[in-house]
This record gives sequence, structure tokens and C-alpha cells, in this order.
Amino acid sequence: MQHFLTTADWSRPRLQSILDDARNLKAEPYQARLRNKTIALIFFNPSLRTRSSFDIGAHQMGAHAVVLEPGKGSWPMEFELGSTMDQTAEEHVREAARVLSRYCDLIAVRAFPQFEDWQVDRQDRVIHAFAKHATVPVINMETITHPCQELALMLTLQERLGMVDGMKFVLTWTYHPKPLNTAVANSALLIASKFGMDVTLLCPNEDYILDERYMGLARQYTSDQGRNLTVTHNIEEAYSGAHVVYAKSWGALPYFGRWDEEKPVRDAHKHFIVDSDKMALTDNGLFSHCLPCRRNVKVTDEVIDSPNSLVIDEAENRLHVQKALMSTLINS
Repeated sequence: MQHFLTTADWSRPRLQSILDDARNLKAEPYQARLRNKTIALIFFNPSLRTRSSFDIGAHQMGAHAVVLEPGKGSWPMEFELGSTMDQTAEEHVREAARVLSRYCDLIAVRAFPQFEDWQVDRQDRVIHAFAKHATVPVINMETITHPCQELALMLTLQERLGMVDGMKFVLTWTYHPKPLNTAVANSALLIASKFGMDVTLLCPNEDYILDERYMGLARQYTSDQGRNLTVTHNIEEAYSGAHVVYAKSWGALPYFGRWDEEKPVRDAHKHFIVDSDKMALTDNGLFSHCLPCRRNVKVTDEVIDSPNSLVIDEAENRLHVQKALMSTLINS
């Protein structure tokens, strides 16, 4: 049994096999591979694409999805071992994961960081607790990484570009009025580097460089394939000759949990918005974003609505890659 918690645990060939199967499922959506199977979708945080694509994907494969929202439609949950449960939590993950494993063939979890202490949040305790106690495969629907989004992004790039080895991939920080999770940025870094792209991380200053865990993996993946990982704070340098520009906002880790202190730094970099002038520096570059996206804050209407925008294709491909993933995990 193998979980899908991060693509760092999966080789490029195995990930490519999921992408290849996703193409098959995209061409023939209704394949009853998972007839009479059940997946529990546990949402500690809101969702539009993830919730709908997993639910619909399970249906198209003949499976049944059960959506649970701890603290709303299901009991609040505790994750610390040895804790005295005299606060709001009624259910411990030790029981919840094992009971759901008796009911279901897969468990998928969405649990964002608490945004108080990065040294705690980077341990990804919620998803790892489910993986520890469940007796069926567990899927990460976004915690501090978003591996399903990675698969959708790479499928979309391969559809438009073919094999992407050696192409320039720019992951650019963008302004947002609130500091956001680093999950999609971490994941974009991982998948682009694992699939042999030359990766550039563009951010306002060193405070916005991502966690060393993901920077280190990206350096390793690019180096192993004769590629490069570049960090720059120079907008023109980053965009120049890019084949893909991937936009995302995230919070600066040194300010984690102290967002009021970060705000002046963040507010000084609204010019990191993706616009047509910057895209003109690229090599007819493609643009994408994971969605939801604040128009004319992160990216201009002109760019997101252009023929080179992949945002809708990438969102659609969430459905196909997740179907292939569910099939892979259950059949293995």
C-alpha cells in the first residue's frame, strides 16, 4: 500500500504513468474501474475544484464519495497523541482513520496550515496522522503541498508543449492582500524540477524564498538532470525567454504568524503582477495559476484571458489526473 502525500515520494516514471492514464481517462471518461469502491473526502478547509473534481471523478469511475467536514457535519478532531481531550475535539484521528478505513477504500484529506508557527506547520501533522493510522491509501488534497495540482499542471504542460525537459519554467510570487499558504508554490517547484525543466523562482527578496526542504529537492532534481534552479528578485531577468510563467502568492516564512509585520513589505511589491509587458519578455510563454485567482491583483485580465492562458485547462485536468490517481492507488 502506498499513500500519495507528496510527489517527492514518487519517481518521475511512476508519475508519468499516472499522467498517461489520465490522458486515457480524459478520452474515455466513464470507465467503471472503481465499481462499488468508496472514498472519504475530508475537508478541514474550503474547496471548489478539489471537492467537485474528486466527487465527480469517483462517480465517473463507478465509486461513491463521502464528503466530511470536521467541526461542521462531522465531529471536531484531535491529532496529538496523549492529549487530554477536554476542549472542542470530540474525535481522535486514531479512531477516525481506522473506522473510515473499515468503511472506505481511500481516504483523502485537505488540511491547511494553522499559520501560527511554521516549524509546527511544516511537519504536516494532520495528513501524516491519517497516513499513520489508516489501513487504506491516503491522498493529500492540499496541506503544505498540493500534489494533485502538480499532476494537473504537468499534464496541461505536456498537452501544450510535449515533453518539457529543458524548457524555462518561472514560478513568480505575486501580490495578494493576505499572506497565503506556500503549498502550491512548493508543489510547482517540485513538479517542474522533477520533470527536467530549468526552474526560476522569482520573488521580492530572500524572505520569500520557499522552505529549504523544497528548495533542496528542486536543486537535487534539476542537478540530476543537468538543469538549473535559479533564484532571482529581478523581474526582467526572470521573464526573459521563459516558456512557462506560473503565478502564485505566498507568505514570507520569516514573518509566519506575524502577518501585520509582513504587510508593509508585501504592499511594496504590487508591481509583481503578471501583465502583458512582462509576458512580452517571454518566448511566447504560457501562463497558468492554480485558481482561485484575484484578477488585476495577481494577473491582468489581458493575460489570464489570452490564448496562452492555461488556467481553465489545468483546472479541468484536476478531474482526469485524480481519477488516474485513485485507480492507481486502489489497484496497487
